[in-house]
Amino acid sequence: MGFNCGIVGLPNVGKSTLFNALTATAAAQAANFPFCTIEPNVGRVAVPDDRMAKIAEIAGSIDILPSQLEFVDIAGLVKGASEGEGLGNQFLSNIRETDAIIHVIRCFEDDDVIHVEGNIDPIRDAETIETELMLSDLETMGNQITNMNKKARSGDKEVLAQVDFLTRIKDALDAGEPARTVAPSDEDEMRWMKMTQLITSKPVLYVCNVSEDDAAQGNDYTAQVAEMAKEQGAEVVIICASIESEIAQLDSDEEKEEFLSSMDLTEPGLNRIIRAGNKLLKLQTYFTAGPKETRAWTIPIGAKAPQAAGVIHTDFEKGFIKAETIAYEDYIACNGDIGAKDAGKMRQEGKEYVVQDGDVILFRFNV
Repeated sequence: MGFNCGIVGLPNVGKSTLFNALTATAAAQAANFPFCTIEPNVGRVAVPDDRMAKIAEIAGSIDILPSQLEFVDIAGLVKGASEGEGLGNQFLSNIRETDAIIHVIRCFEDDDVIHVEGNIDPIRDAETIETELMLSDLETMGNQITNMNKKARSGDKEVLAQVDFLTRIKDALDAGEPARTVAPSDEDEMRWMKMTQLITSKPVLYVCNVSEDDAAQGNDYTAQVAEMAKEQGAEVVIICASIESEIAQLDSDEEKEEFLSSMDLTEPGLNRIIRAGNKLLKLQTYFTAGPKETRAWTIPIGAKAPQAAGVIHTDFEKGFIKAETIAYEDYIACNGDIGAKDAGKMRQEGKEYVVQDGDVILFRFNV
């Protein structure tokens, strides 16, 4: 399990170029005209984690299986998309089930690349996309409330409470506020919020696409986006899509490192996007390791051992007995599980154990 995210933005902001680079494919046609993406594109990439190679070497693993990050790229949205303008609105349903939204914003000047509004204004552009997403959600919310009102005629208290919660969301959307501003107060409301599949209920990661000259430090445009994101509690990553494209075409790690160094960069944009996404969604990673494979598993921060085991297989959670756990640092320092056990660093953890990032775990279960 990794996380998946829908990529949105105006036409010609670099969405498809970024998608191509991040997935190292040419699945999404990148061209200098609006609506060049006419079908939703889905791509998966391995989540880079330097810890895996070290664990695998010690465990003697044949394979290394990182967790996966999924991108869903749709056609560029324009003002009026909710009323049928452009093509993007046709594909919004493809990102309703994603965990987060990556909002790509153009933060570079280039007379050779058309901007649908005629000039660069990242805040205006961000507000245009957010408005269209809210209008789409408003239509969805209206339909859902109509259906729930029919069920509410029975007088069922839970249904009435659900209608009240959905109405609160609709009121927020009517007021020009995204659904994520309505905070669920209990588990029922959290479940109902998830059931709505509203796009603006999802956390947002703003990706500022800049020129090569601004890739390392950003510019005045990215500073504006950062200020906006801070007010919203969102995350921001600065990337240069053209640089990411060049990195994707290089074969060896040495070539990539040399190229990044020449650009005053220390890592590809994908790494930063993944870290920001994990932070946004409050996710972390634990590992399983053995002669066959070393594997990464992504879980929510705060997940207890049975819940973490369930990510591997539901039977692991149902029949959970204990988790033989070694902290990553101890696993490396003790040269594996045998050394960790001899040094007293392997712990027998029960159902209430809260898994920590980097834990190397062997689950014991019985079904």
